[in-house]
Amino acid sequence: MTENSGVKHGGAPGSRGRTTVADVVVEKIAGMAARDVLGVHALGSGLSRSMGSMRERMPGAGSGKSVTRGVSVEVGEVQAAIDLEIVVDYGVSITDVASAVRENVISAVERMAGREVVEVNIMVSDVKLPDEEDEGEERQRIQ
Repeated sequence: MTENSGVKHGGAPGSRGRTTVADVVVEKIAGMAARDVLGVHALGSGLSRSMGSMRERMPGAGSGKSVTRGVSVEVGEVQAAIDLEIVVDYGVSITDVASAVRENVISAVERMAGREVVEVNIMVSDVKLPDEEDEGEERQRIQ
């Protein structure tokens, strides 16, 4: 004989409720995934990197580089679209780097955020030359 406790279970636990993923979460995932690709020097344009480095030096402005700089997303209930602005290292194949970035970002966002990535648009805004200093880097005054 089985006892009925009066509690009704309306389906699998995964279907009871809703999970919302904020845009900033997808931006951070995409930014980290893009930075992991060999040949990507930085994300964002020179101006946004300069402004970001100035902002990072201000007390209380947060710690470290902004993971979302150069990343823009649109996130829906089941899909996401991502725009990236990257700086590549001199000497790498831009098309190969862009393809690797696209693949890495799609994989990371779909795995971690559970959103189908419908597009990853990449704009290469600069090439980092070997003898160039990074925007915002300060030269040592004393050697």
